[in-house]
Amino acid sequence: MTSMNNLTTLIKRLEAATSRLEDMVPTMPDQSATSNGIASLPESGLTAPGADARGGAASPSQQTMAPLPPAIDDFDALINGDVKTFVNMSEEIGGLVAEQSAAVLRAFAAERKFLIVTTKAKKPDIQSPVYMEVLKDLQATMGVVNDIREANRASPLFKHLSTVSEGINVLIWVANESKPAETITEMLSSAQFWGNRVIQEYKEKDQVHVQWVQTFYRIFKSLSAYVKQHYITGLTWNPNGIDPLQATEEVNAGPSSARSPTPQSSTGGPPPPPPLPKFDSAPPPPPMPSNGISTSKNPADMGAVFDEISRGEAVTSKLRKVDPSSQTHKNPSLRAGSAVPSAPTRSDSQNSLSSHGKSPIPGRKPDSMRTRKPPKKELEGNKWLIENFDGNPPEEMLEIKASITHSILISRCTKTAIRVIGKANAISLDNCTQVSLVIDSLVSAVDVIKSPKFEMQVLGTLPTIMLDQVDGAALYLGKESLGTEVFTSKCTGVNINLPGETEEDDYVERALPEQIKSVVVDGMVVSEIVEHAG
Repeated sequence: MTSMNNLTTLIKRLEAATSRLEDMVPTMPDQSATSNGIASLPESGLTAPGADARGGAASPSQQTMAPLPPAIDDFDALINGDVKTFVNMSEEIGGLVAEQSAAVLRAFAAERKFLIVTTKAKKPDIQSPVYMEVLKDLQATMGVVNDIREANRASPLFKHLSTVSEGINVLIWVANESKPAETITEMLSSAQFWGNRVIQEYKEKDQVHVQWVQTFYRIFKSLSAYVKQHYITGLTWNPNGIDPLQATEEVNAGPSSARSPTPQSSTGGPPPPPPLPKFDSAPPPPPMPSNGISTSKNPADMGAVFDEISRGEAVTSKLRKVDPSSQTHKNPSLRAGSAVPSAPTRSDSQNSLSSHGKSPIPGRKPDSMRTRKPPKKELEGNKWLIENFDGNPPEEMLEIKASITHSILISRCTKTAIRVIGKANAISLDNCTQVSLVIDSLVSAVDVIKSPKFEMQVLGTLPTIMLDQVDGAALYLGKESLGTEVFTSKCTGVNINLPGETEEDDYVERALPEQIKSVVVDGMVVSEIVEHAG
């Protein structure tokens, strides 16, 4: 009943304000609120037209406040819909997944602010420091999403974290000046590489995790439809707008629901009043952590929601300061001497990651900016962890004695030769360079991700080899492994070496195809390998 009374009062005030505006039009000076044909509007939150925050008469600049552009309204609908549904599903799983989903929501909020800036500002040079400064907040929030994955590689939910970490790069579609929808499709493929593994693992155990992945995929489909509707040929800026840095400061200074500048009518009439707030249709915001980020009092007020999650340093003002002696990144002995907690609480994890809020780029840092960690070779339960080896020669091959229950994870190794003795379960190679691998036999598969100049020799049997984003690979199969299936995605320069007819014969090299020709035949797409003769 109280909400209905408030809505009735607001409507009456709106009618009175409209009437006053119509009476004021003949007496309003021409230069009151325009500059170069663009209205100069304050960055303020959603306030009833004709009234200020105290219920008094509004100033002329407040009375010329225009509604948000359709592109921003539709982006709000995407956040209120699929993004918040994903956040709510993540809350059901909890732990690191919920924490990472909150960072995803903040990244979408940062992109929303960037889109508002484009409606107010002229387009800067994409190579200029100005452009990078405008993108800084978006890059920082995307970096936090990836940092959560990198800081919890031993987590049992690492596949979940990797799915989101690979997928969050979809927000860089704003940098594609010709076909931004293609960027979304590429990032969906990267997310599916890990998301499909989550589905495979949990489809018989817990459908909540399966639905979680599918909910994340829906964000990509909705975002693709949004981009095709509003920015099919690339992001648009305001050709008559202000300086990008000035626009960024205005957006950051005021509530994030600030209205963008709108050209004045040539007839001198007042602009249409902003739409009424949606008290009933908008879904409530997701529950936010208690350490500085509070939920909005009005769940339908998008401005209040984004204000709370985009307050900058005020968000972390209540966090507990960690003594330098307890910080693992400053004390390698702490990392080596203590086990990683399996299920940290959301508040603890957020405290430990608060220092990463200024990450300069999304995703992994360049190798030149990363601190080299000490090599690691150890068996944790049934999993071998091989990390950070660099430059051991082939004659000093790193040996791993594995059993049929062991899986092997090799990551961040460079110029390293590894020998797996015995029949293992599975091997995963991630972010390695110039790694040579010799194995006896495997029960499952070898999974190679983002590892250029990779070499592998199979002495026994191997069912499957999966290569993703590998630039240059040489695979040597034995007579017992000729039935191996090889799956490639975004790979180049992959060669398979087959044994000769006798043991004295040399290996025969065969290249995997990279070019595919597709034609439409009777309404069906038919693809075939491109052959080069001559």
